Amino acid sequence: MHEKPHRFVDLRAWFGKKTEHYRYTQGVAGEHFFREIKENGKLLGTRCPKCGRVFLPPRLYCEDCMEYTTEWVPIEGPGHVETYTVLHRDLDDKPLETPRVLAFITWPGIEGGLIHDLGEVDPDEVYVGMPVEPVFKPQEEREGKITDIRYFKPAGD
Repeated sequence: MHEKPHRFVDLRAWFGKKTEHYRYTQGVAGEHFFREIKENGKLLGTRCPKCGRVFLPPRLYCEDCMEYTTEWVPIEGPGHVETYTVLHRDLDDKPLETPRVLAFITWPGIEGGLIHDLGEVDPDEVYVGMPVEPVFKPQEEREGKITDIRYFKPAGD
């Protein structure tokens, strides 16, 4: 194929290089959320002014009320492991030296949650409902990314 296809049905295979140009942006909510992690080592959510629901990750609009979420609120207290998995192999299907635990972490009264690594805990000791808290990189190492949270550890340790 030497000409640019004009219809999807004409495209069967593409040989050679195909240049793609794109830029992923965090958006307004993501920018504020990651700046707070970077500068202050804190998690923020957004609250709907109409129904009061708090969202994490933050959203600009409430999905039920379609109201603009103008209030930023700190996510305080420990989160809880909603579900988790233990990985024994990497993305290339090679064995990991030590198992990696990934968890979906939620907070009471908060819509949504975060998927992140668990640390400072043996995989056999993780359980649904386990209270956990974030461990942030030192401030000078933070870049404004989710990886500024090194992992979540059992709360109170």
